[in-house]
Amino acid sequence: MGVGPRRQRGPRGSPSPGRGHGVGKAAGTKARELSTRGQGARRDEGRSREGAVRMVRRSRRRKLQKVTGLCRLEEGLRVKRSCPSCGPEPGGEEKKRRGKPTSVQLFPPELVDHIISFLPVRDVVSLGQTCHYLHEVCDSEGVWRRMCHRLSPRLRKQGSGVRPWKRAAILNYTKGLYFQAFGGRHRCLSKTVAPVLAHGYRRFLPTKDHIFILDYTGTLFFLKNALVSSTLGQIQWKRACRYVLLCRGAKDFASDPRGDTVYRKYLYVLATQEQPEVVGTTHSQSCDCVEVYLQSNGQRVFKMTFHHSMSFKQIVLVGQETQRALLLLTEEGKIYSLVVNETQLDQPRSYTVQLALRKVSRCLPHLRVACMASNQSSTLYITDQGGVYFEVHTPGVYRDLFGTLQAFDPTDQQMPLALSLPAKVLFCALGYNHLGLVDEFGRIFMQGNNRYGQLGTGDKMDRGEPTQVHYPQRPVALWCGLNHSLVLSQGSDFSKELLGCGCGAGGRLPGWPKGSASFVKLHIKVPLCACSLCSTRECLYVLSSHDIEHHPAYRDLPASRVAGTPEPSLGAGAAQDPGGAVARACEQYLSQIHSCPTLQDRMEKMKEAVGRMPLMAAQKDFFWEALDMLQRAAGGVGQGPPAPDS
Repeated sequence: MGVGPRRQRGPRGSPSPGRGHGVGKAAGTKARELSTRGQGARRDEGRSREGAVRMVRRSRRRKLQKVTGLCRLEEGLRVKRSCPSCGPEPGGEEKKRRGKPTSVQLFPPELVDHIISFLPVRDVVSLGQTCHYLHEVCDSEGVWRRMCHRLSPRLRKQGSGVRPWKRAAILNYTKGLYFQAFGGRHRCLSKTVAPVLAHGYRRFLPTKDHIFILDYTGTLFFLKNALVSSTLGQIQWKRACRYVLLCRGAKDFASDPRGDTVYRKYLYVLATQEQPEVVGTTHSQSCDCVEVYLQSNGQRVFKMTFHHSMSFKQIVLVGQETQRALLLLTEEGKIYSLVVNETQLDQPRSYTVQLALRKVSRCLPHLRVACMASNQSSTLYITDQGGVYFEVHTPGVYRDLFGTLQAFDPTDQQMPLALSLPAKVLFCALGYNHLGLVDEFGRIFMQGNNRYGQLGTGDKMDRGEPTQVHYPQRPVALWCGLNHSLVLSQGSDFSKELLGCGCGAGGRLPGWPKGSASFVKLHIKVPLCACSLCSTRECLYVLSSHDIEHHPAYRDLPASRVAGTPEPSLGAGAAQDPGGAVARACEQYLSQIHSCPTLQDRMEKMKEAVGRMPLMAAQKDFFWEALDMLQRAAGGVGQGPPAPDS
């Protein structure tokens, strides 16, 4: 076989030196040189392009420096935290060596106002707390006017008060109506759909199927088909609900005073309307009137107009449907009443009703009533001096409230009864057979039936006179239901919380199904700007709206009154002998705990004793939670939240 010459190779993997290898090496070197030259050319091209971009940026920066007068762009974008009132910033000498910063005061004021107006309300308030200059800028009416137009584009008129635009912007930023359905799985509040035209929320009233909201401009909105029932039987908010503008120029409105919304068939609206020109006059007059609407469809069925010389500011209802009494409070503090038969309102006929002065204004003409509250069978008046007067129309309610029938006169049900209180009363809440009062020092006084512990005194004994309930924080709003009470309070850090006492059946006290005889914190996350609340059989409502002109009028309690304040009672005779009654009650509980056969029975008896002790709500929560932890550590069965039935 013929075999051609073979190329000799050296070690494996490296070709032996030869002519052909030298030619290949030279070719490879040349190729590498060409590729290197190409990469260098591309690199030079990229560098030239980057240089051009830097030159363009540098030229733009110089133009910007010429226009704005900034020495350095990086330092110019930083706000100098110094103003004539706050003094120089620490470390200023070191910053001067690095570069002189430019103060925000060099910007035109119009530009600063325009930039700040795009910030949220929360950020504007926080920015105004940094220094004196920014506080003046963020607090100017021009900034708040732009923010108000951005929040409510349809609001063209200024609000009322000293700071109209700031007040209007904050009202529209904080407005909201929240609800929580009883019996549902969710513990958080849900926000309702807000009417776009509403200027803040001043009052609201839920009825059987709908909700009525009154804003700060006197416009009454009718939220139709607001609440619906889900497939699980829970009450939910219908997101696609419709709202109707029911009335303009409204001052106040009221419905059936009973807590059950099923009875609220009609809505009474106190409003001011312009009357047409009368023959012989050159201008129209504004008169107050009461319009009656059906809550089911918002149709007006009745209207009564008063003389233009009479001006009212509040309306409440009292009595049965056939003898419904309308109480009207004038601007001068006088109370007038008239009687209407609701069963005949839907009949198309006109008749005249008699407007008469109430007995509390006839017998006590020197009193000037500031506000009033009512239920089906009683009425409560608060004067401008903080005095409280009461009307009771049925013997059963009178016995629950005062514990006796000695002074009850069935022939004279309008006779006002004065309640004895140590300080001026600011606001109140009136339930069916119990009431709550809040004085100028932020103290809560409860009176009436205490069968379910709805007075929050720690026991279930009735109180025939106002009894102080020790409470850790100052209340914002108070609500008295059928057999439970709710308090909306504000802490030192401006956080809000909701506390309740009484019967917890049906979920009316979330987190406490067995109820409580003292005020306990409910498992609800309350909005920061909550101002009022309302509870029905199905839902708990919380209204959110912050008014900068409404400041809490609480005063600090004098030291003499603090030292002389009696302790709350633990037993029946604690009011006469607080120390002895408490000691005897503690001895009885110790003997009962000693006689308990099991650890679980001892824990339950200890929880009952803590519930009857004169402790604050936070302290009771602490002891109950600690007892539950000890019981679980010892192998107990209590795993739920503490809910003593005391």
